[in-house]
Amino acid sequence: MHDNSTNDQVVLVTGGYDHTVKVWQAHTGICLRSMQHADSQVNALAITPNKHVVAAAGYQHIRMYDLNSSNPNPVINYEGISKNVSGVGFQEEGKWMFTGGEDCSARIWDLRSSTFQCQRIFQVSAPVNCVYLHPNQAELIVGDQSGVIHLWDLRSDHNEQLIPEAEASIQDVTVNCYGTYMAAVNNKGHCFIWALNSIGDEPTKLNPRQKLKAHKRYALRCKFSSNLQYLVTTASDETAKIWKTSDFSEYKTLCHNQKRWVWDAAFSADSQYIFTASTDSIVRLWDIESAEVKREYIGHQKVVSALAFSDEVKN
Repeated sequence: MHDNSTNDQVVLVTGGYDHTVKVWQAHTGICLRSMQHADSQVNALAITPNKHVVAAAGYQHIRMYDLNSSNPNPVINYEGISKNVSGVGFQEEGKWMFTGGEDCSARIWDLRSSTFQCQRIFQVSAPVNCVYLHPNQAELIVGDQSGVIHLWDLRSDHNEQLIPEAEASIQDVTVNCYGTYMAAVNNKGHCFIWALNSIGDEPTKLNPRQKLKAHKRYALRCKFSSNLQYLVTTASDETAKIWKTSDFSEYKTLCHNQKRWVWDAAFSADSQYIFTASTDSIVRLWDIESAEVKREYIGHQKVVSALAFSDEVKN
């Protein structure tokens, strides 16, 4: 593995309110590159499956940066959106990108098209906070500020809605990599878990499994570990919490003495470590077992609001 290249299998990218996107050497804490994201804060980041490009969602646009060159400027710009883009991600083969935004929509963008135009729009009645693609690559899960979770079936255009808690904004949604559990967090600090059942091309069925009073305040993110054993939730109560998926009991609380909001998190592929992004401008790498900070990534000047990490080997 060549440690001085973002071509190696490990890619850590962060973005924030200082209008920069930074690429880090994950195992040393050294910042390899800093790209300008001049127009706005970074709301969300996603790395393409081939790890060549990172997408940064901001105000009225998505900017794409080349991870394998020293070019500090975006190589592609997706425009034509009226408000903040709050979420971004990729289909597993990199054929298309999906986004959600405060313009009350989720969008599909064909990455193979030279026009950089939005192909499909799913309109909802409230600003969208989060979007997540089911591992079956056929259902897009959309969470909005009115408290509705929409399951948009991309095959049939059919959509189902569920409201886990009235008048509580859905802040994030996620599905584990086997498509067996879905989690969502809201602005009351609650986390909801559903067991998922999928048969063939039928729409996924959801069975409520658990409601966790996860945080004292506003929750921000939720993600499953790739070994399926853990769920992390982050919040404005200055903690990230690790939950055991066997019974959804609390396993560890990650709390730094800086006492700042934890905006985002990402597990390592071996599920032994987790990265957190914080209001104090620092990204931290935690050992889950000991709940101790192993490394700090220092270089942002303001809130680190988004991070993307990939160390999975893709064939």
